Amino acid sequence: MNAPTPRSSSAVSEHSLDAAVQRARSDPAYGAFLLLRIGFTVLPIVMGLDKFTNLLTTWENYLAPWIVDIGPLSAHQTMLVVGVIEIVAGIAVAIKPRYAAYIVAAWLAGIIVNLLSYPDFYDIALRDFGLMLAAVTLGRLAYVYDPAWHRRTAPATNFAAA
Repeated sequence: MNAPTPRSSSAVSEHSLDAAVQRARSDPAYGAFLLLRIGFTVLPIVMGLDKFTNLLTTWENYLAPWIVDIGPLSAHQTMLVVGVIEIVAGIAVAIKPRYAAYIVAAWLAGIIVNLLSYPDFYDIALRDFGLMLAAVTLGRLAYVYDPAWHRRTAPATNFAAA
């Protein structure tokens, strides 16, 4: 008689992926959550990596001059820091969207303030406002589909019974 063999990790991940796809098909809200989670994982990572290469655009052009003036870093160095933050934000959304979505929304609010503080980028600020609303929506959906982290606390001692 053959002993059952443990499933390989690829079989488990395929099963999990199939289950997620089936759930997304049957539950539109879960499908929206999944799309937003994937989007807010991949896009910040891609944009963050691009801060190091400037393949998509010259990111320094989007940084308000007053921000460069008040900081110790050059525009290029500031954008490298921004790139690292965006990569970390994307990874955080992948791990725990329930919390990270609101961090991304706050980050986008900061970008909006930056873009509104000098002319020529109001259209991009409006686009980022839409992205901020989507990040908040991810956070709201994650409240339903991503369980909270619970703190482990020591059991309370009942002093009244003593």
